[in-house]
Amino acid sequence: MLPRLRVAKSNPFLLETADDKPFLMLGDTAWQLLQRLTMPEVEHYLDVRKRQGFNTVWIVGLTEFEGLTVPNRNGDLPLIELDPTRLNPGYWGFVDAVLDRAEARGLYVGFLPTWGDKVTAPWGAGPNIFTNENLPEIETFAATLGERFKNRTNLLWVLGGDRPALIGTTDWTADYAKQYGWPAGTDWRPIWRAMAAGIIKTYGPEALITYHCQGGELSTSQTIHNESWLHLNTMQSGHGGGHDMPVWDWIARDRKLTPAKPTFDAEVNYEDHPVSPWPEFKPENGYFDEWDVRRQCYRSVFAGACGVVYGHHSVWQFASEDPTTWINFAKMSWQEAMIRPGAEQIGHLRALIESSDFLSLHPTPERITNGQGTGSSRIEMLSSDAAKRAYVYVPRQAEFCVEAPWATRAEWFDPRTGKSFATAVSHSYRSPNPLDSVLVLR
Repeated sequence: MLPRLRVAKSNPFLLETADDKPFLMLGDTAWQLLQRLTMPEVEHYLDVRKRQGFNTVWIVGLTEFEGLTVPNRNGDLPLIELDPTRLNPGYWGFVDAVLDRAEARGLYVGFLPTWGDKVTAPWGAGPNIFTNENLPEIETFAATLGERFKNRTNLLWVLGGDRPALIGTTDWTADYAKQYGWPAGTDWRPIWRAMAAGIIKTYGPEALITYHCQGGELSTSQTIHNESWLHLNTMQSGHGGGHDMPVWDWIARDRKLTPAKPTFDAEVNYEDHPVSPWPEFKPENGYFDEWDVRRQCYRSVFAGACGVVYGHHSVWQFASEDPTTWINFAKMSWQEAMIRPGAEQIGHLRALIESSDFLSLHPTPERITNGQGTGSSRIEMLSSDAAKRAYVYVPRQAEFCVEAPWATRAEWFDPRTGKSFATAVSHSYRSPNPLDSVLVLR
């Protein structure tokens, strides 16, 4: 068995395993996996992601697109007669087998019991089977899953599913939800509390729980930070706001809250996803590429996140070879998308950070004394005086100054290749190529 994940004892903003090893979460969204893949395809997916350096995959029990009404590839639906208290043994046996395969490869699983549309339809296909009127059944559903998975140590429990837990009165959710018949102030928190209570009741108090929020600036820290069951905050720099959403500011905001909790970007710009404007994505605006992916992933981690979740637009939906089934202007099948440049490169981030005393690192943007930049030029810095090490992510070629008075060695790390070369120690630096680089000081 893999050691369980927990919030780090020495640093409340990061994660570690139960055997005291630092854990930088590098996730991949595989939302429709349980519905759309056969077991040989699941094994191929897991093998590739393991090779690429991912340590977590995110999957959904009750998937988004017709997940309650269209059988999976084995011919099974997840529920009997849409009753959340009656799980279909065939479907959930397949889930068990998938979790077995992930564990055998040393992979953790971010497991969403349900996608959020099963709470918020017609904001999504639904149907609504979880409401504020059937809280006992919701707790039973979650408790049944907790009992089923109680001996699995490689789970990160994820509630939500791309929807807010609470509709505001002045933020963007109010106007958008109104289009689907949900008034401002609608409160779904009792549903998620019931689901969390069911998980904890049977899986145990060691359950590590987060919440997959909707895209944009409105993170969990602004709506449910003080929920006792929520251990990790999330946000989504996502795909609807365009390039270089200021995720570093959102992470800095979350790290100032009490009680202190880890936070992370649960969906960066999906590779090969059309750029905004959301919700009508238009291919003529271009597609996010591997450079977009690297900029958001590195700056999330260097701003102090406990990890980051990558995604590819064809992989999350497991786009078949039939282009007529592709969602939101996907460009290729999932098999081709598995080895796109961003997916092949992002594992270098995890390898770089885990080569250091990760738990002693803290974001130190104040040590960038000149040239920090904004937007696509925004530089972020992690450092540790105790470990005498610093990492400076430079998203595009720039001149800048940093303070690291203990530095006696410097090198440039290439996030495309994972290779490094030495450079002179200085106070002022110029990054070596037109795109991104990481300055490593020791």
